Amino acid sequence: MIDPADVAVRFKAVQDRLVAAGGADVRLVAVTKGFGPEAIRAAAAAGVRDVGESYAQECLAKLEWLDEVPTLHFIGGLQRNKVRRLASVVDVWQSVDRLELGLEIARRAPGATVMVQVDLSGEETKGGCPPGDTADLVAALTDVGLDVVGLMGIGPMAEPEAARPGFAMLRRLVDELALTECSMGMSADLEVAVQEGTTMVRVGTDLFG
Repeated sequence: MIDPADVAVRFKAVQDRLVAAGGADVRLVAVTKGFGPEAIRAAAAAGVRDVGESYAQECLAKLEWLDEVPTLHFIGGLQRNKVRRLASVVDVWQSVDRLELGLEIARRAPGATVMVQVDLSGEETKGGCPPGDTADLVAALTDVGLDVVGLMGIGPMAEPEAARPGFAMLRRLVDELALTECSMGMSADLEVAVQEGTTMVRVGTDLFG
């Protein structure tokens, strides 16, 4: 059961953490996977402007119960055959890690806003293109008409400090490619992400439990 008042308190606490770490301007994407539409309603009521979904079917099912949705980011691994159904509801595709997926997004949602997911940890379950392939993928996605605004990465399943090298690398790539957004950092490691230059953190646990 989602308590909107509790979510509002948690949202304020996460904002305070961001400010304390030096990230007052960092965007917070509320990760609502695993929760029903009431989580999105509670997040929006608390002032959240961006929500993140990871599973196509779950995302589409809960949207049927909502009249309005904050800016919707798709942040999970994605199969090409799911793009068609998501094309009309996703505002930012954060997990584009291969050209084939980008081509399908360009076909179904021309000019869509996308981010390239980069492999920061080497953990197969997290996806992402190899860092050395990032520039070529960004160029190829741009060539097919997509609006590539930044890069996204997921830190390793370890102590927060273990994420620092990968976060620093991602920030360097963002700068080298003259991109705008750097999406890295979650509930456990958002302070490290802010210190390394994130522009966007994805938080679920610390908002919804």
